[in-house]
Amino acid sequence: MNTVDRILEKALQGGRLDLEDTIALYESDQIEKMGHVANQMMIRKNPDPITTFVIGRNVNYTNVCDVFCRFCAFYRRPGSAEGYVLSDEVILQKIQETEDVGGTEILMQGGVNPELPFEYYLDILRKIKQHFPNITMHSFSPAEIMKMQLLSGMSMEDTIRAIHEAGLDSLPGGGGEILDDRTRRKISRLKGSWRDWMDVMQTAHKVGMNTTATMVIGFGESMEERALHLLRVREAQDECIQNGYDSEGFLAFISWTFQPDNTNMKAEKQTPEQYLKNVAISRIVLDNIKHFQSSWVTMGPEVGKMSLQYGCDDFGSTMMEENVVSAAGTTHKVNIEQTLDIIRAAGKIPAQRDTKYNILKVFDDESYKIQRDFIMQN
Repeated sequence: MNTVDRILEKALQGGRLDLEDTIALYESDQIEKMGHVANQMMIRKNPDPITTFVIGRNVNYTNVCDVFCRFCAFYRRPGSAEGYVLSDEVILQKIQETEDVGGTEILMQGGVNPELPFEYYLDILRKIKQHFPNITMHSFSPAEIMKMQLLSGMSMEDTIRAIHEAGLDSLPGGGGEILDDRTRRKISRLKGSWRDWMDVMQTAHKVGMNTTATMVIGFGESMEERALHLLRVREAQDECIQNGYDSEGFLAFISWTFQPDNTNMKAEKQTPEQYLKNVAISRIVLDNIKHFQSSWVTMGPEVGKMSLQYGCDDFGSTMMEENVVSAAGTTHKVNIEQTLDIIRAAGKIPAQRDTKYNILKVFDDESYKIQRDFIMQN
């Protein structure tokens, strides 16, 4: 039995992979083997033959930012003539349009805008909840939360409690990139350390909020840095579970590849195979996270479909609007009917979910029941 086979067998038997194991997988080219094991581990956590998706919308409320990430093509410096802040009326209209098509989730993110006071976020959240009490606000990245904390003058915990009470339901993992400071200093020096990012997430867990975790590969990071990223996410999830917080911690993990077009940073573009390999390794290592989202926005629908055989059980958001990734020229548009078709083509049953992964609607009900009964009987 070679090294990779031994590591994969260890994972299948319930053993936890360590740093050395994880690096060995990253250094291997046995992608199909990893995908097979990742798929088995996905089925163990999600035995129903469904692939979920959420109907949501990205609302990029501002593009003004003072963090100046080298890999971002979306932001504009404070004072730029191209900078904007959407009016409350425009934001509410975008949410109304989302709700009109059965949407349940708003991913409101933007630049780290130094010109917006802390009260802006409290006021817009309250206004949104007043008009749309059933919409889930899965919004703001840790970098935005860090700016809010600075502006509020309060502790991180009190800041997050305040925005949670105002209407923020859960926290997305944007800005995770690579959770290691060597790469972070190179690509986004002002965004904070990996520990800063994690402190925001762990504080959110403490106050009872669910979050997601992300990873972006292709910045020139080492295989060890990729492995450390995964182990640090796993450790934080362990702590959330062990502390008994009123939170499920990281509900999902999402990875994608750096898109260098139109940015100030050049790097070798990652292949679909490298993306699928990262998806598989993530599923194998992160044994305490139940859901893994496919990144079809950056990778395209066909690669997104393939990821459903490499450990992903979720197709993410239908993404009615996406401006950050599209600024780098790589957004793929998929509507609800295409989402259903892609999931079916992967041999899965599509199901609409909410942000907490509660199933709202299963499509192809008879087929779903037959496949579910077959799995349960075998």
